[in-house]
Amino acid sequence: MDIGSLMFPLLLVLLAVPLFLSARKQKRAMAEQQKLQSSLAPGDKVMTTSGLYGTVADASHDTTIDIEISEGVVTRWLRAAIREKVDEKAAEASEVIAKDDDEAEEQPTTAQVAEPLDHNAKK
Repeated sequence: MDIGSLMFPLLLVLLAVPLFLSARKQKRAMAEQQKLQSSLAPGDKVMTTSGLYGTVADASHDTTIDIEISEGVVTRWLRAAIREKVDEKAAEASEVIAKDDDEAEEQPTTAQVAEPLDHNAKK
């Protein structure tokens, strides 16, 4: 047997094995994500896929979940939008950042406004 006849099976194995392992890893990650989303209960601190932190207010719906993002502000999200449960330290850090943003907004700022462009002007 020459090397040419062994090359195709070797390439096939070298390409198929990583694809198979990648598919298994992805399937396992999806199963863990579905398990997390179905286990959510009121009071859990969560983070959405868009980075929003909040507390689960109502988890009784099959496809949606209500999240309290600020005191008295409850929004409805798809369960699929929940990325992870967060621990208390991460939730407190996000609250500190939000308070710092609120304080920054209270300080007056001056903005410079550019002159409007005249697109019809001839050069």
